Amino acid sequence: MTIPNMITIMRLLLVPAVVLAMLQARWDWAFAGFLIAGVSDGVDGFIARRYNQVSKLGAYLDPMADKLLLVSVFVVMGFIGQLPLWLVVTMVSRDALIVCAVLLSSVMAHPVEVKPLFVSTANTAIQIVLAAVVLGELAFSIHPDPLRPALILLSGVLTVASAAAYLVAWLRHMSGYGEGSKPGT
Repeated sequence: MTIPNMITIMRLLLVPAVVLAMLQARWDWAFAGFLIAGVSDGVDGFIARRYNQVSKLGAYLDPMADKLLLVSVFVVMGFIGQLPLWLVVTMVSRDALIVCAVLLSSVMAHPVEVKPLFVSTANTAIQIVLAAVVLGELAFSIHPDPLRPALILLSGVLTVASAAAYLVAWLRHMSGYGEGSKPGT
C-alpha cells in the first residue's frame, strides 16, 4: 500500500472523530480534525505526484474521503442549525444524483467517466471554505457576519450550477442510448 493511500485511509477514519466532536460541541477538536484532513489531503496528493505513487485505489479513495468528510460535516451542521437545511439537501441531492447517474450508466453498459468540471471544483472549494468558516466561528467564538451568508449563497448557486453541468454532460453521454440504438452506435 502506498503512503498516499495510507494517508487517505487516515482521513476516512478521521470522519467519525470530526462528526463526534461536532455532535458533542467540541468545536476546537472538530475544527482541528477538519484542518488536519485538509492538510493531509494536500500532502497525500503531493507525495503521490512527486514520488510517482499514484494508484488506481487512490484515485477512488481520495475523492471518496473528501466527499465523505464534507457531506458529513454539512449534514451535522444542518442538523444542529448552523447551515440552512435547503443547502444541505441541495448538496446531498447533487451528490446522490451524480452517483445514481454513474451507477445507471454502468448498469446500462454505457459507463460514464466522471471528470471534475471547473464549476464543480469551485463548488467544492467554496463548500470547504464554508465548512472551515463555520467550524472556526464555533471554535473561536468569532462571527464575521457578512462572510457566512455570502458563502452559503455562493455555495448554493454553485451546487445547483454544478448539478446542472453534470446533468447536461450525462445526458449528452447517454443521448440516444437505450432508445432503440445499440451500445457503440
